[in-house]
Amino acid sequence: MEVTIFYGSGKQFPLYGNSKQGFSTVTLESFNRMDRDQAVDVARPWVDIDRWIDAVVDARPYRSLAEAVEVARTAPQWTEAEIDGALAHHPRIGERAAGVGAEASLSRAEQAGVDPTDRAVADALLAGNRAYEEKFGRVFLIRAAGRSAPEILAALTTRLDNTADQEIAVVAQQLREIAVLRLEGALQS
Repeated sequence: MEVTIFYGSGKQFPLYGNSKQGFSTVTLESFNRMDRDQAVDVARPWVDIDRWIDAVVDARPYRSLAEAVEVARTAPQWTEAEIDGALAHHPRIGERAAGVGAEASLSRAEQAGVDPTDRAVADALLAGNRAYEEKFGRVFLIRAAGRSAPEILAALTTRLDNTADQEIAVVAQQLREIAVLRLEGALQS
């Protein structure tokens, strides 16, 4: 089946695969066979950091999903500027990502455990997000997939006690976890 993928930049191209939760999946074999530009476009919604994308794409072909995941986990560490650039694609926790692009669809699916109609949670997240942004100058990022709203709020509260150096390390780790989960979800064996 042919699926047209729309990326946040408005760029589109056809892929062969399945659509899952509003974003596209491809087989590992298909990802291995794509030309480099197509593979880069597929990987960009996982995390928009060029050096990471290059490492993941250029290590192809992969013999297994586990091999691709290992490359994604161990690719070069990111700079603070790269992290801040990637965060531009992430909505605040508790806010639904707008748009029809792959990144917005992924964010909506990942935050499914946060009920936006629960006013107490929404208010606590709003206050926590504001405090976090005032202290650190960036959006609070956490791998929301698999976490409940109380777990996310507890992590937000705890992380507000971090220093800037401690927090950037946590953000980098959370962003990498998100990227790896997205890669795993997109590359079907």
